[in-house]
Amino acid sequence: MLLAIDAGNTNVVFALVEGREIRARWRIATDPRRTADEYAVWLHQLLALEGFAKEDMSRVVIGTVVPRALHNLTVLAEKYFHVTPLVAGQGGWPITLDVPEPATVGADRALNAIAGHAAHAGDLIIVDFGTATTFDVVDYNGAYKGGIIAPGINLSLDALVAAAAKLPRIAVEAPADRSVIGRTTERQMLIGVYWGYVAMIEGLVARLKAEIGRPARVIATGGLAVLFDRHTDAFDAIEGDLTIRGLALLAEGRAA
Repeated sequence: MLLAIDAGNTNVVFALVEGREIRARWRIATDPRRTADEYAVWLHQLLALEGFAKEDMSRVVIGTVVPRALHNLTVLAEKYFHVTPLVAGQGGWPITLDVPEPATVGADRALNAIAGHAAHAGDLIIVDFGTATTFDVVDYNGAYKGGIIAPGINLSLDALVAAAAKLPRIAVEAPADRSVIGRTTERQMLIGVYWGYVAMIEGLVARLKAEIGRPARVIATGGLAVLFDRHTDAFDAIEGDLTIRGLALLAEGRAA
C-alpha cells in the first residue's frame, strides 16, 4: 500500500492509497519543527484505529511546498516504514512545465496538473482553495502553462480582522440568500468575503478562458471548493483529493 503525504502551508495530509482507491486520509497542522517521532506516534494510532499497521505500507511518496518539513517526513519514511520515499519534483517532473522558471512551480500545482490531465481531456483550469487560491492552466497535452496566485479566503479574512480593530472574527460559510446589502457588521463581512471571492473566481476564470481561446474545463479542489460550488456555475467538476491522486499517479509511474 502507498502512503501519500501532501505537506501544504496550512496542513499535512496523509493518505493510504491502494490501486486508485484512497482507503483513508488524515490531516495535521503543518509545523516544520514537528519531528519524525512525533509524526510516527500520531500516525501509528490513526492507522490502528482504521485497522492498518505500519507494515502495510510498502511505498511512501511526499509532495511538499514547505522545504523545512521535508527532512522530518523523509526520516519518518526511512525510520518507521523502512523505505526511501519518492519526493515529488526531485529529479524533474513527468510533465512539461512550460513556464520561464519551472523550478519555482509549487509541487502541489504540478501534482494537480498531473491528476487533472489524467482524469479530464482537453484544456483545463484548476482552481485550488488552499492557503493561497491558485488558478492553473493545463493544456490538452498535459503541459502546465502557468496561472494565478491570489490570497486564500481565510488568509484574507485573518488580515481584515487583524487590521481593523472593531471587526469580529467570523466563520466562512455560504450566505443564506443572495442579497449583497448587509444589515449587520457580521453580514457585511460575510458578503464581502464570500461574494467577493465568487466574483473573483468567475471573473478570473472568464479571463483565463478568453486567453486560452479553446473550450476549457474548470476543476476545483481544496477544502472550500464545495462551499463555493453552491453559488457559482464556474466549476465543471469538484476533485477533493486531486493532489493526493497526483502523488499516487507519480508513484505508480503513470503520470506521463
